[in-house]
Order: sequence, then C-alpha cells, then structure tokens
Amino acid sequence: MPNENNKRMLEDEKALDAWLPITSSRNAKWWYSTFHNVTAMVGAGVLSLPYAMAALGWGPGVTVMILSWIITFYTLWQMVQMHEMVPGKRFDRYHELAQYTFGNRLGLWILVPQQLIVDVGTDIVYMVTGGKSLQKIHSVVCPNCKPMRLTFFILIFGSVHFVLSHLPNFNSMSGISLAAAVMSLSYSTIAWAASLSKGVQSYVSYAPRGSNPTVRTFNFFTALGDVAFAYAGHNVALEIQATIPSTPEKPSKGPMWKGVVFAYLVVAVCYFPVAFIGYYVFGNSVEDNILISLEKPAWLIVTANAFVVIHVVGSYQIYAMPVFDMMETFLVKRMHFKPSKTLRFVSRTIYVGKSHSSFTYACYLERACKCIMLTQLHFATALTMFIGMTFPFFGGLLGFFGGFALAPTTYYLPCIIWLVIKKPKRFSLSWCINWENDSIWYHDRDDDDDDEEEERCSKRKYDLPYNITA
Repeated sequence: MPNENNKRMLEDEKALDAWLPITSSRNAKWWYSTFHNVTAMVGAGVLSLPYAMAALGWGPGVTVMILSWIITFYTLWQMVQMHEMVPGKRFDRYHELAQYTFGNRLGLWILVPQQLIVDVGTDIVYMVTGGKSLQKIHSVVCPNCKPMRLTFFILIFGSVHFVLSHLPNFNSMSGISLAAAVMSLSYSTIAWAASLSKGVQSYVSYAPRGSNPTVRTFNFFTALGDVAFAYAGHNVALEIQATIPSTPEKPSKGPMWKGVVFAYLVVAVCYFPVAFIGYYVFGNSVEDNILISLEKPAWLIVTANAFVVIHVVGSYQIYAMPVFDMMETFLVKRMHFKPSKTLRFVSRTIYVGKSHSSFTYACYLERACKCIMLTQLHFATALTMFIGMTFPFFGGLLGFFGGFALAPTTYYLPCIIWLVIKKPKRFSLSWCINWENDSIWYHDRDDDDDDEEEERCSKRKYDLPYNITA
C-alpha cells in the first residue's frame, strides 16, 4: 500500500509538472535563451537611463553603468551554473534554489516576497510604459485632437493581456518574445540615433538634477534604483533555463550560457549609447522616458513608441509567467483544485484584471481556508493594471521597484547563495569577488566547520514544494 501511494503521488507530481507553465515544455533552443533574456532585461528601464545619468552626473553615472553590467553579468553566470549543481535535480524556480540554500521555510520567506514584488512591480511599470507610449503616439499623430487621460491608454494596453496571458508556457510565447527582443534593439537604436541627430541642446546642463543638496541626494539614490531596474532579468533566469532540455552529457547550462552571452552583448549595445548619448544631448533636462524628449520627426517618434508597445507586451508576459506558475501551483496543491483550462483562465484573468474583484476573491478564499500564503500571493499579484492606472509615475516606479527588490535579487542574493553552497576557498578569486559584492551578508566560518557543513549538505534531503527532478 505505501508503495502504491508513493507511486500515485509521483504520477500526480509528474502530471502537475506537465501542466504548470515553467516545466510543461523543455524543448527550447539556445537562441530562445537569447531573446527571452533580452526581452526580460531590455525593457522600460533603458528609456530611463539618461534620466538616471542626469541625477548621477558623468563620473558616477558612467561608473555605475559599467559596474552594473559587469556585476550582473557575473551573477547571472552564477545562476546558470547553480541551476543543476545537485546531481539529478534542476532548480527550475528561483525560490527552489533559495529553499535549498536557506532551508524550506526560510528560503520561501527570503525569496518569494521579493520575487513577487519584482515580477508584479515590473508588470505594473510595463502597464504604465505601454500606456504612455500609446498616449505619445496619439498626441503626435493627432495633435489637434482632444487629449485623453493616461488611464484610458493603460486600459487599452492592459486589454491585450487578457488574451495573451492564457498562453500555457514560455515556449508557446517564443514568437512574441522574439518580436519583443527585436523591437527593444530597434527602439533603443532610434532613441540614441534620434538624440544624436538633434545635437546638443542650447540649454544643456550637466549639473546633477535637484534644487538643493537634499533633493540631489534623493535623486541620486532613485537613479541607482533606475539602473538596478534596467538589469532585472535575473528574476526569471532559472525559469527560462528550465525550458531547455538537459542530460548528464549535455546539461542545460551550456546552451543557456551561450544565449546569455549574446543577450548581454545586445544589452550593452542598447544601454550604453542610450544612456550616454541621451544625457549628452539633453543634459539634466531629459525626461524620465527619453522618447518623450524627442519631438521630431513625428514619424520616427511614432515608430519608436510603437516598438516600445510591442516590446513591453512581450516583457509583461515574461515576468507574469512565474507568477502564474506560483498561483496555479498553490491552487492545485493547497486548494486542491483540479488542473484545468477554467482554473487557468480565472486565475490569470484575475492577475491582469480588476483590483476589486481580485481582492474580494482573495479574501473569500482566505476566510474559507485561513491560509496566509493565499493572501500573500493574491494580494501581491492581482493589481497590476489598477496600480498602473493609479500611480502612473514612470520614473518614480522604476526607482522604487529597482531599489526595493530588484537590487537584492539581482546583485546580492546570487552571490550570497554561491558563498553558502559552493564555499569557495578562502581568499580565492571567487571568494574575494563574492565577498566584495556582499560582504555584510557573508557569515565567516573556520575551514573545519565548512568541510563538516558541506558533508551535511550533500546528505541533506530538502522537502521542496515542487518536483524538480529533470
């Protein structure tokens, strides 16, 4: 009887994995990794980089831009390597890696709230970005028309996702992701080329933006958040790698890393010219979205903003997919709903749609089940379009979400996890790099304790809430 129960549980786990969006398809090619990562990273953040430069100034701005590219390239390499560091297992989700590192409960509490803030916050920003780009197109194409509120354009943009959000997994949206990646390269090129063609403005000033030292200090830290937001792809990196097939002879880290290298070359081509040329041309008067600073030629501005809309449509779905995976897993494993198209339709529509109905739904389930995790998931994930309409402040949203959640999950946590799990030799290059990146997080131990802990970790069994067997 126990064997039959175990067999049935294993079959249920496999059936659930075959249905969930992250693990249902594992036939991606290496170039899928390229355009998924480009779509995830080169988004709304690139348009705000000249604005961030205006708060940082030339010296700090150039330094922060280059260091961020190098550091995040390194931490993304770490995540690719750690995806299959345990033989026979794949850490298909970021929180699974955190659970293995910090323990089942602590790992969830460390990672899941931050990842939800990142994914949901990014989707909120993309709602605002798509709406503002549509509004810009409307104002340029029809300058004599009656102005429309930004809220209406966000509604128009959000309506697209009521359809696209029902794509089952990452690979099913590969065509959308490819188009989004091409669009990101296109509008980035338009942004810096059009700025360069305008020439340096007569009123340009490179003094840090702000009327007094206090304001300049706040602007400086907000700019750091803007830059952090621009390098946000780590939060979906393991989920993207989960779609690539893997065998002991050909692990997924090979094609994944190849795709990441090409993606980061595209990132450099997009980010540095936009940031430096945009700031060079407009100085500290540049808008928080550089495309708004460009007024002519009209056809080019319309084209660039149309490219932005297409891109953020794909980016929204990239960041929404891990949230869909969490919601659907919770509803099936904890709420005991049967995996079905109806369940997927309702849960994903709630994520995209109205705040009142989604919040009421979450509270109803909470009262019925008295489950804290349900409140955390639904309350954190159901309001993207509503919040985007309520707080349509592009630059402020980037700085807030970038500094609050994107910086830890992109810059710090990969290094912390690497130090805890890999335990590089003290004062080796790897140890020094990771120590320098997050020294305040690393707990020093003597070598004997390290060896004993490593032996315990190799024998330890982790009760992960998902089946992560390849």
